[in-house]
Amino acid sequence: MDTKKLRQKILDLAIRGKLVPQDPNDEPASVLLERILAEKERLIKEGKIKRSKKTATNDDIEAPFEIPESWEWTNIEAVAESNIGLTYKPSDITLNGIPVYRSNNIQNKEIVLTDIVRVKTDIQTKQYLNEGDLLICARNGSRNLVGKCALIKHLTEPTSFGAFMAVCRSEFNEWIFLLLNSEYFNTYLDESNSTAINQVTQKMLLAFQLPFPPKKEQKRIYNEVTKWFSVIDELESNEGDLLKAIDKAKSKILDLAIHGKLVPQDPNDEPAIELLKRINPKFEPCDNELDDTHLPDNWCWTTLGNIFNHNTGKALNKSDSQEGSLLPYITTSNVYWNRFDLSEIKKMFFKDSEIDKCTITKGDLLVCEGGDIGRSAIWNYDYDICIQNHIHRLRAKGDVSHLLYLYVLMFYKWTDRIRGNGIGLQGLSSRLLDKIIVPLPPYQEQLRIVSKIEELFAALNSIKESLE
Repeated sequence: MDTKKLRQKILDLAIRGKLVPQDPNDEPASVLLERILAEKERLIKEGKIKRSKKTATNDDIEAPFEIPESWEWTNIEAVAESNIGLTYKPSDITLNGIPVYRSNNIQNKEIVLTDIVRVKTDIQTKQYLNEGDLLICARNGSRNLVGKCALIKHLTEPTSFGAFMAVCRSEFNEWIFLLLNSEYFNTYLDESNSTAINQVTQKMLLAFQLPFPPKKEQKRIYNEVTKWFSVIDELESNEGDLLKAIDKAKSKILDLAIHGKLVPQDPNDEPAIELLKRINPKFEPCDNELDDTHLPDNWCWTTLGNIFNHNTGKALNKSDSQEGSLLPYITTSNVYWNRFDLSEIKKMFFKDSEIDKCTITKGDLLVCEGGDIGRSAIWNYDYDICIQNHIHRLRAKGDVSHLLYLYVLMFYKWTDRIRGNGIGLQGLSSRLLDKIIVPLPPYQEQLRIVSKIEELFAALNSIKESLE
């Protein structure tokens, strides 16, 4: 689930008047704007404020989209004041000064009080924050951070804000806050920035054309958006829990699989010990169980070395002569859990005596020696390729499912049962790999187990993809 898109969809409905119904008893926005304009005229005559530029109305705005009849188009300058923040010198910073909010103090649309700078310097009255102010990041090296904003709440001491910030003061800040977080405002910034500088200037901010609902409707919309965003927050939290639950479910599935509890046993299956004798008459007995869990009667414990032929590829040696065949090869960087990244394939010379040992064919089980030790994948391509020496190639000696043992190695990795040896740079040596103890089910049961694992994993992956 793309919660970011969901938030934007809610905001888009909100600013178009489609999130809550209109109330015919509300005072129309046009009447509210007339009253705001009359109050400004009174303050201008009294010399308390300066006359601003022409206020935009429905008559001179080419509406970007349709709005309800009780709404009006205007701009921020008509309904708010704005100014930029405080410029201070490094020498003004002190432990006991006035706190200054900067861009990093706005996180996820909230004010966070970590990494606060305090200063002692002359601060103008308009550069102090007030309750209800809308603090905006006006300039930043990152375009994504320009325009991020937060409403000021619960000030506990006189506080200022930095020069790369702007403040919007209005009794309609909750509504303006929603607009500044919308894709509509983000598009406006992209279209207004004609320079390489990432910024929202005072001119740009005040000229921003906004749909303006009746005051009571603004409050209803803000409350509705807040409610839905709280639901989304919970979804995101639960999504993280669900993703963890999916990983735990996969681990549990593999746990049941390797202990014979995922599918029922069939008494007609050839017992695993007979399978082992048939595919490897020279097998070495394995008396040590992996853990205290009892396996089904027709299973047995063995080692990877008993059931797989195993070798590694060619060491990357720059001193090798350029003789033989120039062949493509893969390294551990190409191997991921049960998949490959083949976007970058290199080539090197292989002597005829090296080719068979270093070539993998469809169905081979590959295991990484270093890096993410034990990371495994099945080579399922219809062409052959060579491998570098830090990849182990496992080929079954008989009726053994390569895919089942990929899942066994995956479970061992998840449960910290695969570790390398060595000091510093560790690796899974051939000797250690061969001695890894694994359960061996009858061959037909191996196939049933793999089929059930893939069925259950597919369902879990489908849920996971729907959350991303």
